[in-house]
Amino acid sequence: MYLIAPSILSADFSRLAEAVALAEQGQADLIHVDVMDGHFVPSITFGEKLVSDLREKTSLPLNVHLMVDNPEKLIPGFLAAGADWLSFHLEVTPHAHRWLQIIREAGRKAGLAINPATPVDLLSDVLEELDYVIIMTVNPGWGGQKLIPATKNKIRNLSRLISSRQLPVLIAVDGGVKLENLSALFELGMNIAICGSSVYAAENPVAAIKKMKMVASEFNQKIPVKK
Repeated sequence: MYLIAPSILSADFSRLAEAVALAEQGQADLIHVDVMDGHFVPSITFGEKLVSDLREKTSLPLNVHLMVDNPEKLIPGFLAAGADWLSFHLEVTPHAHRWLQIIREAGRKAGLAINPATPVDLLSDVLEELDYVIIMTVNPGWGGQKLIPATKNKIRNLSRLISSRQLPVLIAVDGGVKLENLSALFELGMNIAICGSSVYAAENPVAAIKKMKMVASEFNQKIPVKK
């Protein structure tokens, strides 16, 4: 499965409903929402109210990424607000299993995110509890950064680990993803392209999403049909 998830972190914050509408027009698969607390990362962005409001505006799944300290304090609120996919950082909680199970018990997709310097191997003991992993290919906190080249090996290594255990875990990549490197990242093992400035800084965001969707469609057509 290959999906395109525009990130509203790179949109005009005063026009977020319009940004979501553009994603819908481009036939995006998910809306990515980065929640930042000013502690785990320097910036402060969105809260539960925004997710709740967006839930009323779109039928697209909301992929909420908690870039926060103490995510256990926020997970229940974001589930109640309508997050369809909910992830938090492995680096900030000793109780990942418990909270992944809580998210899944709520009927939502559960994910973990890891920073560029965090080894993929640390995910090994929780892979069975995951629906997806977000590999940060930039240091979190700001949009518009360039992908860190060394993180490409992490995508490949995680893909091999997941395949070796025959798990249905998807790999999302966040940071520096654009049309020019989309195919190469899909080839490495990425399933979900989280695209911020490459969409919302484009002259025509709808056209930018549609071009990415065409690439994703080509890869989806290569997936063997199960008999």
